Amino acid sequence: MDSEKWLHHEAQVTLSRLLPRIEPMLNDPEDYTKFVTRVQEHFPRVFSLLYQLYGGRYDFFYHLEQILLTVARSWSERQDDLRALDRRRESERDWYLNEAMVGGVAYVDLFAGDLKGIQQKIPYFKELGLTYLHLMPLFDAPLVNSDGGYAVSNYRKVNPKLGNMANLSKLASELRREGISLVLDFVFNHTSDEHRWALRALEGQEEYQNYYYMFPDRTLPDQYEQTLREIFPDQEPGNFTYVPALDRWVWTTFNHFQWDLNYKNPATFNAMMGEMLYLANQGVEILRLDAVAFLWKEMGTPCENLPQAHLIIQAFNALVQIAAPALLFKSEAIVHPRDVATYISVNECPISYNPTFMALIWEAMATREVKLLRHSMSKRFDIPENTAWVNYVRVHDDIGWSFADEDAIEVGIQGYDHRQFLNQFFIGIFPGSFSTGLSFGYNPQNQDMRICGTTASLSGLEKALADDEKYAIEHSIRRILMIHSLILSAGGIPLIYLGDEIATLNDYSYKSDPGKAKDDRWVHRPRFNWNRAALRTDHATIEGRIFQSLKHMIQVRKRTPAFRDAQTLFFDTQNPHVLAYACNREVLILANFSEFEQVIDRDVIHAYFPLTNRPYDLLTNAKVDVADGFIRLMPYGYLWVTNS
Repeated sequence: MDSEKWLHHEAQVTLSRLLPRIEPMLNDPEDYTKFVTRVQEHFPRVFSLLYQLYGGRYDFFYHLEQILLTVARSWSERQDDLRALDRRRESERDWYLNEAMVGGVAYVDLFAGDLKGIQQKIPYFKELGLTYLHLMPLFDAPLVNSDGGYAVSNYRKVNPKLGNMANLSKLASELRREGISLVLDFVFNHTSDEHRWALRALEGQEEYQNYYYMFPDRTLPDQYEQTLREIFPDQEPGNFTYVPALDRWVWTTFNHFQWDLNYKNPATFNAMMGEMLYLANQGVEILRLDAVAFLWKEMGTPCENLPQAHLIIQAFNALVQIAAPALLFKSEAIVHPRDVATYISVNECPISYNPTFMALIWEAMATREVKLLRHSMSKRFDIPENTAWVNYVRVHDDIGWSFADEDAIEVGIQGYDHRQFLNQFFIGIFPGSFSTGLSFGYNPQNQDMRICGTTASLSGLEKALADDEKYAIEHSIRRILMIHSLILSAGGIPLIYLGDEIATLNDYSYKSDPGKAKDDRWVHRPRFNWNRAALRTDHATIEGRIFQSLKHMIQVRKRTPAFRDAQTLFFDTQNPHVLAYACNREVLILANFSEFEQVIDRDVIHAYFPLTNRPYDLLTNAKVDVADGFIRLMPYGYLWVTNS
């Protein structure tokens, strides 16, 4: 018997033994029948994945039973309205590929004070056109060492300043009623050192010490360090922290107060499975899986993107299909582009951030040339069927130059030198730069750094307003709109960092807050200015011009079926300043990254997107003039061209 047949056989035998133990938990016969139907469909995959992870353990079948009991318990607690959502999602598996999908992301407190405030802002979300709302980490976290909420102390308790779990569940229900899916972060690589598991570990309970990686001395950590990189070399050098209360070294990839979870322990997997399904039962529809690349550790490797990390996520995915199939995973992997793509599949993470597209949009803004952006996207934009990129201009985090060096070399760019230029450009010290950004994560050994700043400030608006230069202000507004036109049209789910729609500038007040002063990323996480938002209907203001233009683009996107599950073809216009791509061969996108008017030869375009005699711009409903054989783009102009 080959291994695949053996695994399937063992899965069936195991299931026949486990189901009788689960039946008493599900008192309603109809409920039990529905559960068994799902289990029978998905358990063979669950068994195979968990066997690969934990099959070598003597207690494998015990842990397998515990995991299935966790899933059954969650299923039994799932409310009727969420089960109805499960059925809808199962009948429309590709719902997230719809052209109507448009996302927004914000911190609860900074945007609206608390969860009740977010609920009151639903009309604003609908006015802009959102169908997907990502709220930044909102769970209980330490007062000081919170890492912006990514040091979670309790996955089942909302930060008291923001409300409680009942508020969250009600918000999810209200959003769902208005056609908006709630998205939350699931921080599952680590917990806060104040999480109850960590506290029990500190008390000496071995069961919970095994939830983490702990070492009695530096022998093994020093061996691991030989192949590990430092994530925050200036803030948190190294990957291990000595904890005096334990007299042990704890693995802490990101910060000394964030303890990495040990997924070699199946009890850890089961515990996190329970937290995940609890959130699904509150009405969360999409979980952003944080730091997916770091889930598994092996000596002699970088401990990033290891095969077991994929098995963990795939196992979570398979179990979710049983207990809460409406829940969708979004991967966050800020790693080499080839590694980013490996997390994307229907059976792993059906949607994923597109960090390379984001980084290269900014690269093209600085250089005014699109060759690296076009070349890289031509190679890397295609992903598996029924999956989607989440395209964004920026998020809460810094901007790192995550393009592939091999892509850069292929278009005549030396990666290291180019990153140095980009860093200097976006912190405003390169001659002629329009940008006002800050550095983050500077590494003095290799000169590496990342960039912080709001979209408006990085695009030149802050400097232009300070200099009171009319043309610079105009160009910065056009830049903001042009780059948003790309994420709205490229294929996938566009994600807007809320505040960018009213051209929010950098906020330097964080420097006076001891809890934030050392983290320059807070410069682009300001409190939402509702006084400025009140100007959003006035086209004579910058706020109104940006908001109304984005709103219009979103409306056009939603009524254009060509943007549904778009297959995107990037091609060379023979103009170094103009990016071009076709969505499903039905809409042609052109974008000028230069402050000068650009022309494109119609015959060049025709080879990739045949134009009729009456092409027109979807955004203006105006005919595109190609009478002389050329299409013209104004400075930082963009067109969404289709044939009549």
